Amino acid sequence: MTKEQCVIPRCLINQILRLAQASPEREVCGLVGAAAGRRMRCYPVPNVAERPECRFLLDPKGQIDALRAMRERGEELFAIFHSHPTAAAIPSPADLEFAAYPEALHLIVSLGTKGVLEMRGFRIGSSSRPREVELLLAPE
Repeated sequence: MTKEQCVIPRCLINQILRLAQASPEREVCGLVGAAAGRRMRCYPVPNVAERPECRFLLDPKGQIDALRAMRERGEELFAIFHSHPTAAAIPSPADLEFAAYPEALHLIVSLGTKGVLEMRGFRIGSSSRPREVELLLAPE
């Protein structure tokens, strides 16, 4: 079985990586909207988890505002992103348990890889097994 592939603009990846680097001690999170032709936009959302250093919870108001902005721009939810300050860029048990929007790609950034930022994508559906998606960079 071949792995699903997803083309993501380099500028979007860089924006998400910068957000993660700006708050290396806590998980950052947000949404990615996409319009026809795969034009993508990043919507950072505050993390309101009780322990943001090891879990993320999208601020409900921030999430609603981001989804409203997407709708007004003719975009749909494409991905949910968050970072792992010290863990690998794979879904944690909490990520699997609380995953919503099974049609959305889940982008996970790891800061704990010996100084090298890593981003990986996953489909997290109703099964407990996430499926990795190969991320391909689109030119600017």
